[in-house]
Amino acid sequence: MKSRSVLDVYSFGIMIKGCCELGDLNKGFQLLFQLEEMGWSPNVVIYTTLIDGCCKNGDIERGQKLFCRMGELGLIANQYTYTVLINGFFKKGLKKDGFELYEKMKFNGVFPNLYTYNSMINEYCSDGKMGRAFELFDEMHEKGVACNVVTYNTLIGGLCREKKVLDSEKLVDRMKRDGLSPNLITYNTLIDGFCNVGKLVKATSLFDQLKSNGHSPSLVTYNVLISGFSRAGNSTRVVDLVREMEERGISPSQVTYTILIDSFVRSDNMEKAFQIYSSMEKVGLVADVYTYGVLIHGLCSEGNMKEASKLFKSMNEMHLEPSDVIYNTMINGYCKEGSSYRALRLITEMSENGMVPNVASYSSTIGVLCKDGKWKEAEVLLDEMIKSGLKPSVSIYNIIYKAKVGDT
Repeated sequence: MKSRSVLDVYSFGIMIKGCCELGDLNKGFQLLFQLEEMGWSPNVVIYTTLIDGCCKNGDIERGQKLFCRMGELGLIANQYTYTVLINGFFKKGLKKDGFELYEKMKFNGVFPNLYTYNSMINEYCSDGKMGRAFELFDEMHEKGVACNVVTYNTLIGGLCREKKVLDSEKLVDRMKRDGLSPNLITYNTLIDGFCNVGKLVKATSLFDQLKSNGHSPSLVTYNVLISGFSRAGNSTRVVDLVREMEERGISPSQVTYTILIDSFVRSDNMEKAFQIYSSMEKVGLVADVYTYGVLIHGLCSEGNMKEASKLFKSMNEMHLEPSDVIYNTMINGYCKEGSSYRALRLITEMSENGMVPNVASYSSTIGVLCKDGKWKEAEVLLDEMIKSGLKPSVSIYNIIYKAKVGDT
């Protein structure tokens, strides 16, 4: 006769972990209650696993309640418990809660580990607080917490966003002295950084270095370089890079096509831009809001509001919501051709969709309304502009005043 398997706390822990990995939090909580009903006490590992599951599934409130319940039961949260919840807060945009929990962690005598530091450094870098990020980086060395590639990549990315590309390069040298090798993400970040400051020779040198160090360029690598050369107007290099990526078996993505479309829009070649757009559709790739934005911007710039309007309306058929940038582009286009009614209609539509038109959209529309002698509508729009928190220029008041005087 076979002996029956007896479940213990460890077995429940494994099952709860499995539920969390599958995203089935309810089943995980059911197992927790079942465990308690059997008279057993869940340990810190089980609670940490469930808190992590809650955070990864976006249910931060549930995770927070579990954390409080741990304290009530006399269970002491460890480095991992604090770190998963801190990370969860940051991912939800709850920065204040994340920073407060980090301070509470230290106050309770729990030392941050590598993952805690990485999470904190990432948040400071995202906020552009590089000084604070490097303070933590130095603290890691003082406390004997070894950095990993993620730590360095996060800091390199932060420096590149601040356009401090030479400092980011120095950090790579320090990374190597620490016995760590730059990976593909490191190279992609650096290449993007140098492309963004227009240093394409250096970006190309890093691209060659990447390959000579045994890394294979990814789709991201090529997109970053294509975008850099596209902005610089170097279409020959763009074509060469597209050819090279295809030879490596990397198919251009929707992002690649959008970069190429933008390249031709910048060079005022709308015919070629739409050819690329058609090629994109033929290979089964679907345009996103940014792709539409690039094409609409090009059409508005050349004064082709009829086609721009068609494309704008087609977004609805594709179940895409125009961004505030697209609305402002269309409003500006209508103002240039003197269509005050159409511009005003889009401003109203923006407000109804919870968006705030920018100063240029309000100013241009007020100007066109005044030209049409519709100063009363212009005054209403001026009030809306002020209520939305925007400050009209003196010239706007003068335009409305002149329109009123001219009407008397």
